[in-house]
Formats: sequence, structure tokens, C-alpha cells
Amino acid sequence: MTTLLSGCGAMRLAYNQAPDLGYWWLDKYIDFNDEQTPRVRDAIASWFRWNRRTQLPDYAQWLDKLAGDLQQPVAAAQVCRWTDEVEARMFTGLDQALPALAETALSLKPEQLRHIEKRYAKVNDDYADDYLQPDPQDRLKATLKRTMERAEMLYGDLDDAQTERVKRAMAASPFDPELWLAERKARQQDVLQTLRKLLAERPPQAQAQAALRAIAERVQHSPRENFRSYQEKLTRYNCEFGAQLHNATTAAQRKFAAKKLAGWADDFRALAADGR
Repeated sequence: MTTLLSGCGAMRLAYNQAPDLGYWWLDKYIDFNDEQTPRVRDAIASWFRWNRRTQLPDYAQWLDKLAGDLQQPVAAAQVCRWTDEVEARMFTGLDQALPALAETALSLKPEQLRHIEKRYAKVNDDYADDYLQPDPQDRLKATLKRTMERAEMLYGDLDDAQTERVKRAMAASPFDPELWLAERKARQQDVLQTLRKLLAERPPQAQAQAALRAIAERVQHSPRENFRSYQEKLTRYNCEFGAQLHNATTAAQRKFAAKKLAGWADDFRALAADGR
């Protein structure tokens, strides 16, 4: 999403290339064989045709409303509602993809599950490099850099006082990268166990779809109580931080944000029109 929202022309270009990029991303995990490749490519292309035709207009309307809302002060509860609205749209996309995902999962071979496991190990190492710096100050600097980049993508340059506010918030954040990595690894094992079961039992398509959607539901609501509690705490903190940062922005910065969001909305409408 960050790639898609990095600029008007870049966003349209990235969306138009997304079917190929999506296939390459999946192939890095699975290493599709010659029989699977055309089916997977066709399924991805079909999903993007559906998304372009039926979802992009909704995304544009949502961004238009968000642009208006951001011209006024906001409360933490509103920030959390926006997060929930994005999540709901993600699940809509998942539900549309489930038949193709289930078909692909049922076609996997044992060596492809081993390939997924190896890929998980690599991305976990990459995560550790980015988030688990041994020096706490280096870790905080990396967190601050990521947060500043996201904030300034929306609002433009932050002034010294706003930057200091971000620094204090990141220093006090309950974000725990070690706990998140442990949860990430548990989710990966959940995926592998589910795929192994599908491979062994070869259930009907509907049952395979239900098993895959259950994974997503466990991602949304972790079965591990300690992580659920942590996630709720972090979400509340981030919503409060997002509201406080927004409420500290200037009128010019809010206009910058509105223009940025309007540009993204226009791009979504143009992309939707291209698909008619």
C-alpha cells in the first residue's frame, strides 16, 4: 500500500503492474511449477479486475471523506475507526480471493511447503535486521525514522516541536518487536500446519476455503492471550498518538494532507474508469 500511495503517477503505474508483482511475491514463497503458474497468474489478474471495477470507487469515496475529516481535530476513537474500516476492506478482498487461494493450496507439493518454510526464515532474519538492533538507541532511531517518514508522507515536513512530540511518543510506545516476532513465527507455523493438513486430507474446496479464512481470523484475533492484550494496548496507544499528532498539525499541513488524499482518490477513480 505504501508503494501504491507514494505518488499519483507512481501509484497508477504500481497498480497496473500489481498482478505481475503479486505473482512474483507469491512465487518467492512457493516456487510455482509449470502447471500452477498460468492458473495463479489468471487468478491474480481476475482478482485485480474485480478490485478495480468494484472496490476502487469505494476506496476513492473513503479517501475523500478522510480528507474532509482531517481538516478538523480528531479523537483517538476516530483514528481507531479508520483502522477498522481499512481492515474490513482487507477482509472483503480476502473473501474474494479465497476460492483461488484454496485451489492453489490444494495443489501444493511437499517440496513447496519446505520452500515456504525457508522463505519464512529469510523474512524473519530481515525483520530482525530492521527491528531488533542490539543497541536500544539504534532501535529507537530506526523506529523514529519509520514513523517520521509515514507522518511526513501525509502531512509534509514536520517542525521541530512536532518532531520532538514524535520522539517522545516513540520512546514511550509499548511496541515490542521481540513479542511481535514471536507472534509472527507462531502465525507462520499456523499457516504451515494448515497447509500440511490440506495436503494430507485433500478436503473439498469449501472446507479448504474455511481453513484458510480461519488463519486470517486468528491473525486478526490471536489465540495467544498475551499477544491479544499487547495488541489491544498498542492499538489504543497508536490511535491516541495519531490523534495527538494530527491535532498538533498546522492548517497548512492539513491542507497538504487533504491534497495528498484527494490525489490518491483521483487515481483510484481513474484506475477504476480504465477498467470499465
